[in-house]
Amino acid sequence: SMLRKLLNRNLLILFGCQTIFVSGTVVLITVGGIIGHLLAPDPSLATLPVALMVVGTALTTIPAALTMQAIGRRYGFMVGAFVAFTGAWFVSQALAEQSFLVFCLGTILMGSSLGFSQQFRFAAAESVPAEVVSHAISFILLGSIAGAFAAPAIIGYSAGQNADAPYAAAFPVVMGLYVVAVLLMFGIYTTTASAVEESQRSRAFTAFLRQPKFITAVLAGMIGQGVMTYVMTATPISMNVSIGFSIEQTSSVIRAHVIAMYLPSLITPWLISRLGLSRVMLMGTACLAVTLAVGLAGQHYLHYWISMAMLGVGWNFLFVSGTTMLTQTYRPDERFKAQATNDFSVFATSATASLLAGSVLHTFGWSWLLITALPALVLMLIAIVWVRGAPIRASG
Repeated sequence: SMLRKLLNRNLLILFGCQTIFVSGTVVLITVGGIIGHLLAPDPSLATLPVALMVVGTALTTIPAALTMQAIGRRYGFMVGAFVAFTGAWFVSQALAEQSFLVFCLGTILMGSSLGFSQQFRFAAAESVPAEVVSHAISFILLGSIAGAFAAPAIIGYSAGQNADAPYAAAFPVVMGLYVVAVLLMFGIYTTTASAVEESQRSRAFTAFLRQPKFITAVLAGMIGQGVMTYVMTATPISMNVSIGFSIEQTSSVIRAHVIAMYLPSLITPWLISRLGLSRVMLMGTACLAVTLAVGLAGQHYLHYWISMAMLGVGWNFLFVSGTTMLTQTYRPDERFKAQATNDFSVFATSATASLLAGSVLHTFGWSWLLITALPALVLMLIAIVWVRGAPIRASG
C-alpha cells in the first residue's frame, strides 16, 4: 500500500526530471573546476564558475517559489528547464570560444535552474498523504542515482568524440536531456491546498520563524548542503590539479560521492520512522565528522573515495530529515514562504561555501579546508540537543 501511495503519476514524472537535472549538474560539477582551471585568467579563480552555479541557485530560490505560486508547479518547472537549457548552451559556446566569462554565465544559468528543480521534493511531498512524506522526498532523490551514472557516461562519450576538446560534446547532450524534461513536465498535475485551508488567517511570519523545529530543519539543510558543497567543490581540483590523479579517477570519486548522496534514500525514511528525525540528523553529523577525519588522514585515492562517500551519506541524512522536519512546521497556505526561506538559507550558505572553497584550498591547502568545516558540525550538534529539549508546539 506504501508503494501504491507513492507511485502516482506526479511522482514518476518528478523522478524522471530529477534524474535529468542531476545528470546535467554532475557533468558540470565534475568538469567545471577543471574547465575553470583551463579558462581562468588566474588559478585562484578556477572554482569560481562552479561557485557561481551555487550562487545562481541561491538567487533563484525565492523567485522560483513565487513563480510556482503564481503559475503552478507544471509551468514553473518548465521555466526552470528552459533556464537550464540556455545555461548548457552558453557553456558549450564558452568551450568553443575559450571564454571564461561566457562559461561563468552558463554556470550561473545552470545553477539558477536548480532553484526550480529543488522544488521537485516539495511537489512530491504535496502529492502524497502526510505519513509517506519522507518516502516521497527520498523517492525523488533516488532519481538522482541514474543521473550519477549518466554523467560520467556523458563525459566519457564526449572525451571519445574529440580528444582535443574532451568536454565539447557533453553539453549538447545535456541540452537534449533538458528538452526531454520539458516534455515530461506536461504530465504534471498541480495539487493545491483546499480553499478552506487557504482561508485560514496566516500567523505572523516571525512567530513562524521562531519555532525551534523550523530553525533546526533549516540548519540541517544549511550545514548538510554547506559542508558538502565546500568539500566537494575543492575535491576535483585537489585530486586532478594538485596531486595529479587522472580525470577518470577524479570522476569515479565524484560518482561515488553522488551515489552516496542518494543511495541512502532507500533506508532514510525507515530510519526516520524507527529512530526519529533528530537521531537521523545526529547520524548525518557523525558521517560528516568521519569525512573530515579520513580526509585529514591522507591524500591517497582511497582517502578521497571514503571521505567523499561519507560526505554523501551525511548530506543525505541531514537533507532528508531537515526537509521532512520542515514540512511539519507550516500550514498549506504558508508552504511557499517556508520553502523559499529554507531553500534560500540553504543555498546562500552553499554558495558562500563554494566561493570560499577555491581560495581556501589555493591559499591554505586541503587540510585547512577540512579543519575549517568543523565549527559547522558543532553548531549542528547544539541545534539537535536544543530541538530535542524544546516543547513540541502544534504546527497547525
